[in-house]
Amino acid sequence: MPILTRNKGIIIRMFYKDHPPPHFHATNNEKTGLFEIDNLKMFKGNLSNKDQKEVIKWASEKQKELKLMWETQKIAKIN
Repeated sequence: MPILTRNKGIIIRMFYKDHPPPHFHATNNEKTGLFEIDNLKMFKGNLSNKDQKEVIKWASEKQKELKLMWETQKIAKIN
């Protein structure tokens, strides 16, 4: 699974041809979260509230890029 970014100890990834809804994965140590790209809500996982806020902050600035990557399956690092 390609790594999109690493931010404050959180690794954000996206799988090729993953299941709907369009989403990305965030991990920090042993905790994980799956976030919908359209509304940036965590729909599965146990990531802390603090880490969820960091992920949402990052993703809100990159939402268009995330949507495009999901649609085209051209997944690459994002700074």
